[in-house]
Amino acid sequence: MTPLASLWLPILLSAVIVFVASSLIHMVLPWHKADYPKYANEAQVLDALRPLAIPPGDYLMPRPESAADMKSAEFIEKRRRGPVLLMTVMPNDVGMGKSLALWFVYLVVIAIFAGYIAGRALPTGTDYLQVFRFIGTSAFMGLTLALWQMSIWYRRAWRITITATFDGLIYALLMAGTFGWLWPR
Repeated sequence: MTPLASLWLPILLSAVIVFVASSLIHMVLPWHKADYPKYANEAQVLDALRPLAIPPGDYLMPRPESAADMKSAEFIEKRRRGPVLLMTVMPNDVGMGKSLALWFVYLVVIAIFAGYIAGRALPTGTDYLQVFRFIGTSAFMGLTLALWQMSIWYRRAWRITITATFDGLIYALLMAGTFGWLWPR
């Protein structure tokens, strides 16, 4: 068993390395450019929505009032007529500072959990590949598996989920490599 407190350096450094790698992936590499295609009538849709002053939040439309309502002729007709949508309205501010800070905190949390799991299973002095295996698997689960629910239940494009899963694999490997390198001897 390895105490979690002795893993502070790989926890923080792996979060920094993954943070930098994720920035490079999203700014330099092309595979996320097609995640959200531009809608042909974007200006018209925005002009139609703007006067409604929809507050930031997540919306499902049409939204049934209850399970029984889902079976009503009125609700079935609303769904049939469409559109059916799941919509996230974000605040108008375009700054990314808060999101980047939350992303870094999230990476630290994933590293803490991965370190905890590996620390319970592996003693001080464990060889690189064993640490890599535990951290890589734990980090991959934390970074990616919940993404699949969005495609299964909410019809997010599978391309986005699979691309984000590939990103998560890269991040997990970087995290695993950092822990393997800095595992207490």
